[in-house]
Amino acid sequence: MGISAGLPLAALTCAVLGTLGAGALLRAARPPVRSANRLVAAGLGANVWGLAGSAFLLTIDHEPPTVGRLAPFAVGQVLGTVLLLVGLLRLPGAADAPGAMLRQVLDGALVAAATLHITWTLFVEPALVRHTHHSAPSLTDGRTYVLGIPLLVSLTAAGIAGVTAGRARPPRAVRALAAGAVGVTVLAGLCLLVALRYGGGAVVAGLCWGYLLSVALTVLAVRRAGQPAPPALDLPGSGAVMALVPVAAAIVAALIRMAIYGSTDNVSILIAATVGSLITARQMLANSAARRYANRLAEREAFFKDMAFTDPLTGLANRRQLLRVLEEQAVGGPPCVLMAIDLDGFKNVNDMRGHDVGDAVLVEVGRRLRANLRPGDLAARLGGDEFAVLMWGGPDEAHRVAERLLTVLGGPYDMEGSAVFLSASIGLAANATAHDVPSLLHNADLSLRFAKQRGKSRVERYDAAYDQWMRRRTTVEQELRGAIEREELSLVYQPVIALPEGRPVGVEALVRWHHPKLGQVSPVEFIPIAEESGLVTRIDKWVLHQACHQLSRWIAEGHDPWISVNISIRELHLPEYVEHVVEVLRAHRVPPERLILEVTEHAVALDLDEVVDRLAELRAVGVRIALDDFGAGYSSLGQLRRLPVDVLKIDKILVVEPASAPTRKAAPLVGVVVGLGHQLGLEVIAEGVADPAQQEIVSAAGCRLVQGELYGRAMPSEHVEALLAAPRAVPAPRPAQDVGQVDSGREMRQS
Repeated sequence: MGISAGLPLAALTCAVLGTLGAGALLRAARPPVRSANRLVAAGLGANVWGLAGSAFLLTIDHEPPTVGRLAPFAVGQVLGTVLLLVGLLRLPGAADAPGAMLRQVLDGALVAAATLHITWTLFVEPALVRHTHHSAPSLTDGRTYVLGIPLLVSLTAAGIAGVTAGRARPPRAVRALAAGAVGVTVLAGLCLLVALRYGGGAVVAGLCWGYLLSVALTVLAVRRAGQPAPPALDLPGSGAVMALVPVAAAIVAALIRMAIYGSTDNVSILIAATVGSLITARQMLANSAARRYANRLAEREAFFKDMAFTDPLTGLANRRQLLRVLEEQAVGGPPCVLMAIDLDGFKNVNDMRGHDVGDAVLVEVGRRLRANLRPGDLAARLGGDEFAVLMWGGPDEAHRVAERLLTVLGGPYDMEGSAVFLSASIGLAANATAHDVPSLLHNADLSLRFAKQRGKSRVERYDAAYDQWMRRRTTVEQELRGAIEREELSLVYQPVIALPEGRPVGVEALVRWHHPKLGQVSPVEFIPIAEESGLVTRIDKWVLHQACHQLSRWIAEGHDPWISVNISIRELHLPEYVEHVVEVLRAHRVPPERLILEVTEHAVALDLDEVVDRLAELRAVGVRIALDDFGAGYSSLGQLRRLPVDVLKIDKILVVEPASAPTRKAAPLVGVVVGLGHQLGLEVIAEGVADPAQQEIVSAAGCRLVQGELYGRAMPSEHVEALLAAPRAVPAPRPAQDVGQVDSGREMRQS
């Protein structure tokens, strides 16, 4: 074979441009593709400079190609192919995990071995037999190694590149292009090596230029593919079919060989053994990867299961886990009790100390619950400061445990060097009281609600009467929403009498509700419901309008009483309330001094500063203020000095003589309060006077204004008119039966 004059130019051009391309890869290399680009650049350099070395040896003495002259290119081809292949596998999205890389190498080698088996069995071995009468190349011929080793390496690399292209992750087209470019470069180099040995000069020169194009394609493709790829799940069985198709074709080729020649040769047997070994290794790797994958799945399943059924803050079970256990074991199962637990006053901790301290308190609550429950009992956090405990056993045992938990949860919580104090309320419901999970939860929540309503920091067991109470309460609340529109509300009035004349000087307006189905609903029942539901504001406005309307009629008729109206603490928190009162007085032409607004001692104690400001604004427009229920348990002299009030109403509890008292103990208490009120310049009204003995007590104490059943219970307006029209003191008529007999001084305090 003669050496073409264009070979040196083509080889030199390949070397120069290949070096420039490798340099471009190195300059563009940035993490995480730097190592991959360096390997590809080194592989290209080994290939092109190996070609340049062989071309130089072939042109200096114009001798035909020999093993020695082809050796530089063969070595460069083998080394460059290995470097190109490793660089390809290091690209992002090609083979991220070591296991995936090893699988692709085995699958690529399997594809190459199967392809070689097909080629050898059907084409190469028959051609050797026809031309040399030998079925295998000579192992002593150097050309066998110069061409055979690059052939095996190149075919393997091409197979791996093909598998990589088929399994590339998004962007799939870019990474498949890079793998394909590497495969084309490897095969082009192999073809060029074969052409140098057996081809003509023009063929060699042409292949040099084609080889240059494949090198340029590799540079461009690898640069485009060198972008970070999103992570992907490494599945052990992915892409296995791609490797098995050539194996199946190799089996078909072997069968064809056996059918034609009736036997096979040693090389085919060796290749087939290699294919079998690769399949065995691939299967072992797949089994190992499958086990690891199954273990990871089990770990992740356990992790997500723990997340799904565990409260992340306290480590207790969450609502989902509690419901699951209740469904599976509690309903219809062995005796157990569900405890609903709520922390009293926890909102104040969050508001005053911050949510970090609040979270720390919740964590400590969880720890205390775990430490004080038996093995098998389940503690859960339902959300916020709500907890639950599912305890196996009877109600009596659960009640004892709940009492112990009250003590444990009521202990101080040491947070950042200072103590936080809380209490807990607990409701109990046995599974025997419910037929399903929702009803069991309902019963426990209802018991908890009663525990809170009855003073908090206590344990309440579920009682079927609670459901009746709840249904009644729900009905009352629903019907109360339309009571004003249906004109079911009315006002009654309890007179305030001046002593010793017995003359009525004022009245207290009290709301009554008569429902067509529920009958006469007590204020003690519906006023607290109105407070909780927010309806009390509407009712208070209606009462104020009706009371002022009635007072204006009495004034027009020539009477001169004043009227007092109970107001809710909600009203005093409304900035526009004073303006509303002024508008009502103006609309009904009522002098402001004829209106007394009563606030309970308990209500003003909750937010004294804002209440003081609002009461001062009311007094500034002429309205008088009365402090109701004084002495009912919240009395404070300092508070009384701060409050802008005009009237002090002594609570019934100070007036009524205890039945077991051996001496008259009420008299000195009334005297103290009356004297205090007079010293402060206040009018004093004694409430709840029910008999002459009590009248004697308050009269002796110097109290000239009284109110109570002795002078008349709450009555309709026409009875009040009769009292006002009487020329002297007369016994007040008893009201009609449907008016109701309720202690007027306690109606608003019940809310």
